[in-house]
Amino acid sequence: MTDEPTKKSRVLWVFVCGAGPAARVGILVSLAQDDGWDVHLIATPAGAGFIDIEALEKQTGNPVRTSHRTSSERRATGRPAPDAIIVAPASYNTINKLAHGTADTYALDLLSENLGRGTLIVILPFVNSALAARRPFRRALQELRAEGVRILFGPGDWEPHSPGSGSARFDSFPWSLALREVQRHTSPTIKPTL
Repeated sequence: MTDEPTKKSRVLWVFVCGAGPAARVGILVSLAQDDGWDVHLIATPAGAGFIDIEALEKQTGNPVRTSHRTSSERRATGRPAPDAIIVAPASYNTINKLAHGTADTYALDLLSENLGRGTLIVILPFVNSALAARRPFRRALQELRAEGVRILFGPGDWEPHSPGSGSARFDSFPWSLALREVQRHTSPTIKPTL
């Protein structure tokens, strides 16, 4: 009988924003886990209201974080650094703030830092066509793409919905599209532990 070295999973951070499909983020978690990822969820303050935190913690085996730790909280073993990040569903607000360097929430702080580190980030927006038509949003997409963020939005990817019709698209939100994009840009090999 030989002792095989323990393999470490690739680490995927999933950021959940306050948009309708967020309640179904467990679909993405399952897809990623089936592909061998260790999934860690971070929710924006608005996103936290859309998800079942307890169920997702049970599903991932990891705590769902929504805010910075307070000084009175003991620091548990830290969350492992991500090999990749998916932001889905990404809201109009989060996309604009990230592009403009605003880090006023725990989620935006982590996203901004990892963007600066060159971590692979895939964003799958969920916005309506009126918001998508706004110049600040179009500019934010350009700026984030220029920094290397992969944004799955527009012709050939995920298209915006008309205002007031978003709920009809919750079930068809393409979680697998975001994961496929991560898979295209990551190696299935396991990183050595430092």
